[in-house]
Amino acid sequence: MPTGSHPTIRKVKRQGLEPSIHGNKLWKSSCLLIDYLKKNPPEHSRHILDVGCGWGISGIWCAKNFNSSVTSVDADPDVFPFLQATAEINGVQTEHLVSRFEDLSTKQLSRYDMLIAADICFWDELVKPVTKMVDRAVKAGVKQILIADPERAPFFEVAERCADKHYAEVLEWNTQGAIEASGAIMVLENA
Repeated sequence: MPTGSHPTIRKVKRQGLEPSIHGNKLWKSSCLLIDYLKKNPPEHSRHILDVGCGWGISGIWCAKNFNSSVTSVDADPDVFPFLQATAEINGVQTEHLVSRFEDLSTKQLSRYDMLIAADICFWDELVKPVTKMVDRAVKAGVKQILIADPERAPFFEVAERCADKHYAEVLEWNTQGAIEASGAIMVLENA
């Protein structure tokens, strides 16, 4: 998990790239996802969609530990050089897709077993597009959907809507050790 001071990340920064939609660092909610997946290995992890990926550490971890084929999705194309550097540091690769939540179609989502996301509910106006994306993912047959967050109000609104419609649950989660993080994970099993 390289920080902004890692030599490879500094090299990317020297190229003058600056992500514009909060993709400027590794977010701690990714650690929540990784810890959850480490303790609860998924049954279906062959094809994973990492939505709002930023530097992509959650998807990279899945590629490395589950040998998953991961598609990293972000609306900001300037995050991908940082993601690529992080993937190279970890000896894996992911596919890259520039897309907004609302542009991911049911057909596209049907290619994946799992959808993961961390820190994607940071504005109130993201509640509707994130909720609708989850609705399409459920309709598409995505078997597991995990969204981690440091417990912002928009995240809880998404989780409540998903609990009402799809029986999602919210788990309080925290990590200890090298990186300490706390928050919640929305877990939706789509059997």
